[in-house]
Formats: sequence, structure tokens, C-alpha cells
Amino acid sequence: MIVIGYTADRYGHAALEHGIAEAKLRDTNLYVINATSGESYVDSRFAGGAEVHDVEARLAECGVEFELVQPVGVDAVDELLAAMARDTAQLLVVGIRHRSPVGKLLLGSVAQKLILECPKPVLAVKPDED
Repeated sequence: MIVIGYTADRYGHAALEHGIAEAKLRDTNLYVINATSGESYVDSRFAGGAEVHDVEARLAECGVEFELVQPVGVDAVDELLAAMARDTAQLLVVGIRHRSPVGKLLLGSVAQKLILECPKPVLAVKPDED
């Protein structure tokens, strides 16, 4: 199983496409997680109805078996690490963005936590135009 940390932006789309390619290469299924803590009124990285429909359509057309989950009120890092703890999990795919050294120091990084704490391989990808 390939686990994808999906966000409703170009970084999430890059993770989705690379995850699909890895699932095809490894002849396995996809588990796509789009999580939100629900702390802010609107989480721009949490996919809404139209976005979910588009993602499901893309997954359906790629020919790989998939499951898309959207847990609310959870920590995304914890959800992704829990998925990667499953015996069938082979690879975690996440989108990353460029941040300044000060931004990294002050804000921390979900991708950095995942790369450091995940017990299995992590593929960190950027969109083509980054």
C-alpha cells in the first residue's frame, strides 16, 4: 500500500500523481489521507466536495485500487504515521514546499516531522513549477 498525504493544493496534487505512479510501479493500492485538525474556521488544505470528487475521479481513472479518507479533528502527522505503521504500508508520499530557514524554525514542518519519524521510506515531492 502506498500512503499519500493529500492537501487541496498543488503540493497535494504532486503527491497524488507521484503516489499513483509508485502504486502502479509496485502493483499495489493507494490509501489517500486528507486530514484536518479542525482548529481553524476553514482549512484551505482540506478538500471540499468538488475537490474530493475530482480526486476520486482521478483515482478511479488511474486503474489503481484506492481508499480516500478525510479524518477531522486529528493531527495529520499522527494519522499518516498510524497508516504507515500498518504491515501493508510500503511508502509515504507527501508534497513539500520551499520555506525559509526562519520559517522552518518558527513554524516547524509537517513534512520534516514525517521524514524524521516515519519508520518506512518517505517520498517528498514538489510540483514541477517549484
